[in-house]
Amino acid sequence: MADQLYLSYWLRKHTGQNMLRHYETALKLFPFSRLSRSPSTFKVIPLDYAEPAVFEAAFPPPVDLEDVLTAAKEFQNADSCYRLETFWDLWQFETDWQLTPSRVALCCHGPEFQRETDEHLCLEFGIDAHFLPQSRIPGSLRMIQSNIQSLLKLVHDLDDALPVETRQLWSEGGENFSDKLHHALAGEQER
Repeated sequence: MADQLYLSYWLRKHTGQNMLRHYETALKLFPFSRLSRSPSTFKVIPLDYAEPAVFEAAFPPPVDLEDVLTAAKEFQNADSCYRLETFWDLWQFETDWQLTPSRVALCCHGPEFQRETDEHLCLEFGIDAHFLPQSRIPGSLRMIQSNIQSLLKLVHDLDDALPVETRQLWSEGGENFSDKLHHALAGEQER
């Protein structure tokens, strides 16, 4: 069963004053989809996820990051979450393998925003099946390796550019994703 895949970052000295600089760094490093024709949606959510957004706007592709950041700065507050729902390109299988836009959300949490986990930046990658080989699909291992390389490049770029205290790549079920991937790859090698 597929779980949602997340990348969480905890940053040194993350404050209401510097949080949007960290978010800007992450957005500028993110490999936005070149294939998507769907708009991206940017939201500012106050206090916690139960509250309605105080700002929401759709941005046509390609996303103009300056417009997103200008909107974020207008609502800069330590108790807010900044969420850009957008796309990046991954190999996916329907009847054949195709490079296809895949939904992703890039979130920045202010230090006073209430949430279950206390990460400062969180990237939601959708289902983890996009990054796990599936023996019943021909060519799965090779195409999934390409998706994993894209994910690892992004993690490396973010690690190099942000004041990272710690990070975690994890599945919705709470399992460490690297353990889940290792288990899936071991199963592939046994076949």
